[in-house]
Amino acid sequence: MRRCALIVGFVLGSACAVAQSGAHWDYSGKNGALAWGRLDPAYQACSKGHEQSPIDIHDARLNKNLQPIEFHYMAASLELENTGNLIIAHVKPGSYILANGERYELQQFEFHHPSESAVNGKLTDMDVELLHKSSDGKLAIVEIRMALDRGSPNAVLAMLWPHLPKTAGAKEQVSDMVNPRGFLPADRGYWTYMGSLSTPPCTEGVRWFVFENEISVSLEQIRTLNFLFRLSSRPLQDRHGRRIEANE
Repeated sequence: MRRCALIVGFVLGSACAVAQSGAHWDYSGKNGALAWGRLDPAYQACSKGHEQSPIDIHDARLNKNLQPIEFHYMAASLELENTGNLIIAHVKPGSYILANGERYELQQFEFHHPSESAVNGKLTDMDVELLHKSSDGKLAIVEIRMALDRGSPNAVLAMLWPHLPKTAGAKEQVSDMVNPRGFLPADRGYWTYMGSLSTPPCTEGVRWFVFENEISVSLEQIRTLNFLFRLSSRPLQDRHGRRIEANE
């Protein structure tokens, strides 16, 4: 899902960031989320689309045919980027997921405060959203919501936060071997629906997987992100009758 928009062969912009080729946007103020659709013709989906993300998760229907997601993530060094709106982690190639027969390669992950998706109207303190791309260009986002537990810092964040770039456009290399598997809850039941990138250009046709279970994050870790960005999430979007399914 930033001031930037990441280009990986084609424009991504997600829940995950993309290097900005269009008009400058923000999460608040005159270029905030309510104005995105008016900032650039390329951003029209942000205001006119009917499959926009994030949404409030409720009234999901059980689909016993949905398979557990297989995570094949590997530990590697990575690069953190401050886009001016978000912190994005650019990962090395090689990590991927298998979701209902489709293979998606991990492209990047990013952090939002508060969480983007809500569950029964309730947001959590943070989330991490992992953006994946299939060989034929389809996008999938895995969102893991984070809830405050004062005594339980997240181990992956503990590796990343000392390296956070403090200014817009800055990048920092993390030489430690970081494995995104550390973000995954023990119980990996999920909700899924068709949505969009949650930043301009708000491209639709993105498969979202939102984990049902939260992971913990410490107050200090939340404050560290909040110091850089007081707000880094898009408001909830209209569901427009979309079907939400649960795998368990």
